[in-house]
Amino acid sequence: MKSFVSFVIKETRHILRDKRTMLILFGMPIVLMLLFGFAITTDVKNVRTVVVTSQMGAATQQQVEHLAASDYFIITATVATPQEAETLIRNQKADMAVVFGADYRHGKHETQFVVDGADPNMAQQWVNIAAQTMANNSQSLLNIKMLYNPQMKSAYNFVPAIMGMLLMLICAMMTSISIVREKEKGTLEVLLVSPVKPIMIIVAKAVPYLMLACSILVVILLMAHFVLGVPLAGSLVWIIVMSLVYILLALALGMLISNVAKTQLAALLISAMVLLMPVVMLSGMLFPVESMPTVLQWISAVVPPRYYISAMRKLMIMGVGFSEVAKEFMVLVGMTALLLAVALAKFNKRLE
Repeated sequence: MKSFVSFVIKETRHILRDKRTMLILFGMPIVLMLLFGFAITTDVKNVRTVVVTSQMGAATQQQVEHLAASDYFIITATVATPQEAETLIRNQKADMAVVFGADYRHGKHETQFVVDGADPNMAQQWVNIAAQTMANNSQSLLNIKMLYNPQMKSAYNFVPAIMGMLLMLICAMMTSISIVREKEKGTLEVLLVSPVKPIMIIVAKAVPYLMLACSILVVILLMAHFVLGVPLAGSLVWIIVMSLVYILLALALGMLISNVAKTQLAALLISAMVLLMPVVMLSGMLFPVESMPTVLQWISAVVPPRYYISAMRKLMIMGVGFSEVAKEFMVLVGMTALLLAVALAKFNKRLE
């Protein structure tokens, strides 16, 4: 055990001496959190809006003032016909038009939205927010209540996704590169003939990355809550437990990649193909899994970040209990056990 601890200390010092690695490990999470929290956002703001009405009555004027007073819309023009509004949208002078019916001022709340649908997701958000804003200011029966994220901040959606991506990339990629680097230099064989069991050496190389991942998790949670204003509505204990299982899964995947790759470049390429693209495209990070074609939904079922991101959104944003994320937890535990078994078996076979 003493020798194992010595190997862990040695590997930790080796990582800490590498300033470039430390910059990547702690710089990347901070930069990505700030980018997705402030710069890359799907928040609705300053939508250029045209009002279409044949006659501006008291009720219509009140709705227009209410839209203009919100942070979401800017009233750029008032026109008499929908055709004029469509011309403005086609000429890129407006994003959306609100068409009030001729009998709106008589209590018949007929409203039409003409929207630039080049970006369908944003267009749908504009319509939803406009409808909600107008419903809150009218006697209409329409009533929209937004649960969990009433301000509709995109950080609520992105932060759990960034956690899933960062922990997977840092743990898996860095672990695989670390072990492959030893193989390239020929020092792994020297370590394997030491009195410590070979498998313990491999585990010892993964332990520092486990500790670093835990530190990065703390940094991400602190930034999410105090900088980006994302709530931690659920149990902090279960957030940490779920994250630890996910980190172990990523470390096991990194060990498996290191067993396949023979060079650091190969390890990076495999990590990019196996980790980066599936995490971004198939985990639900950017696109809802339910909206994907059936074949891609089947493929996403074997992508671990899908379950972690889903669980984090439920725990952090919705504040649910463990019973609501038990499925995701059991899937991650099963995947972790499978990857660990395969990775360790591969290493043992290689050593023999």
